[in-house]
Amino acid sequence: MIQPDLTTVPPFYQGYVNLVKNKDLFDNLEQSARITQQLLSTISESRGTYAYAPGKWTIKEVLCHMIDTERIFAYRAMRFARNDKTPLPGFEENDYAPEANAPNRTVVDIAAEMGRLRQTTIDLYRSFSTEMLQRTGTANNSAMSVLNLGFVISGHETHHRNVLSERYGVKS
Repeated sequence: MIQPDLTTVPPFYQGYVNLVKNKDLFDNLEQSARITQQLLSTISESRGTYAYAPGKWTIKEVLCHMIDTERIFAYRAMRFARNDKTPLPGFEENDYAPEANAPNRTVVDIAAEMGRLRQTTIDLYRSFSTEMLQRTGTANNSAMSVLNLGFVISGHETHHRNVLSERYGVKS
């Protein structure tokens, strides 16, 4: 069973990793995707534009944020696994969200993209050797291992799935 090294997870990401830390990396990635796809299948198109408070993202914006974030974390993992020591910048999620074209997309299309993205993330992680999983790099001024990034990916998804359930009323 492949599990995270909690002693090397930067504080900002510990909440995400703690949501999924007791499972195997690949079980996490696969199970989290299945649960998310099941949840997304319950969201009607009209509900996709719902925001629970003024100034909060709509459901579709949350979903696009989840996609953007997974892509960024998977890219970081690939760079670190390839032994690239170039420090990578952070990203400002609040700048990305309005640029994701969420209002002009359907919930069905966003969900399908999320499913395809997760499969490519799993494919990427399956391509890593044990040595590659242990490699580290720096992003947003924090050191992170390839392995821990995999747990951040599934933990971030789990976090936002919980937000969709608790704050947006999306239930499967």
